[in-house]
Amino acid sequence: MDIEHIETKLAAARTKLILGKPFLGALVLRLPMEEANEAWCPTTATDARKFYYNPEYIDRLTLDETQFMLAHEALHCALSHFARRQHRHKLHWDMACDYAINPLLIGEDLKPPPGSLIMPMFKDMTAEEIYPCLDEKDDDVPLDNHVYDKENTKGSGSSKTERDLSFSEPDTEISKLGDSGQDGHDGSGAAAQPPPLSAEEQETLNIQWQQRLAGAAQQAMQAGKLDGAMARMVDHLLQPQLPWRVLLAHYMTAAARDDFSYMRPSRREGEFILPSLRSNQVELVVALDTSGSIQEREMGEFLAEINALKGQIRARVTLLACDSQLAEESPWIYETWDEFELPEAISGGGGTSFRPVFEWVNKQGLQPDLLVYFTDAEGAFPEHEPPYPVIWLVKGKEKTPWGQRIQLN
Repeated sequence: MDIEHIETKLAAARTKLILGKPFLGALVLRLPMEEANEAWCPTTATDARKFYYNPEYIDRLTLDETQFMLAHEALHCALSHFARRQHRHKLHWDMACDYAINPLLIGEDLKPPPGSLIMPMFKDMTAEEIYPCLDEKDDDVPLDNHVYDKENTKGSGSSKTERDLSFSEPDTEISKLGDSGQDGHDGSGAAAQPPPLSAEEQETLNIQWQQRLAGAAQQAMQAGKLDGAMARMVDHLLQPQLPWRVLLAHYMTAAARDDFSYMRPSRREGEFILPSLRSNQVELVVALDTSGSIQEREMGEFLAEINALKGQIRARVTLLACDSQLAEESPWIYETWDEFELPEAISGGGGTSFRPVFEWVNKQGLQPDLLVYFTDAEGAFPEHEPPYPVIWLVKGKEKTPWGQRIQLN
């Protein structure tokens, strides 16, 4: 096998990415390429610092498939998959990351090599959203090797070929190879397996890759070559992310802050009569989507959060449940001193329409300070936005035509 030919092939694939897909090309340029020992890297791998490759594997790929693997490892780094696993099982997290990345690359007209993890149902979903959808008994594994995290030794299921090799070679052999040689290389000059990242290294690299992601996106947008799913993904990642509870508290508190009034002047000393801030009871309408896509546990968590907030802002809550029509038991009224909790019985489970809730509010002549709708946003919306603020707390990826949308993660 001609190593020089392999290096030329990798360089050509990287150059083609830079010219044709500047966003991915800019990210790939941030990963130096290094030949790796086939015992731990049967295909390709990354530790968030370098792109490792098995020459024999690259030799079997076409130029288009080589582009795919280069971009695949670069996106693992740019999306900070090495810093987002938290408590999750490593194998299933690695699978979820691949399921999230591969549709993006296919959408960029890149050709995946045989064995790549691809499921159409996971398109436009993040790794965090995909992870709970995976079957615990699923023994499929990523094509590449993610060596930036703990438990990345052979036998943990880091790659398909690695799993096959583990039946014939003991784990100790890999350990010896990882420690052999000097400067992280074995006797043949190939790179030995790098150690997993420490917490400090993860934090530093996370910041670096966020900066690289922003820079690559800016370059691509200036060239007019960043759109579609990739552009939406970048836009989502670069926007400040706050937990839904923080955002909900922010909007509910804002709704509770009334205007100033001279009916009760401020008692602060001075020559002027200053207005005081009134704090009246807030009229809050809460709607639950009972079409079947929202679990009871999730409803309970949502209502518990509302309950904690309503006591702080003195809110009177009207609770409505709706699938394609309002539940027969609706509405439930909770005064400021009442415990706000999930009713014992709620009918539902049919299709989804959001119109009955807004029609009911209109017929009652209500003008709520805020309406909060907990839903997956898959249904029929009213044609016109109501004359009061609306917050959609959304589970899933669907968009809302108006109102303030808060993503439930």
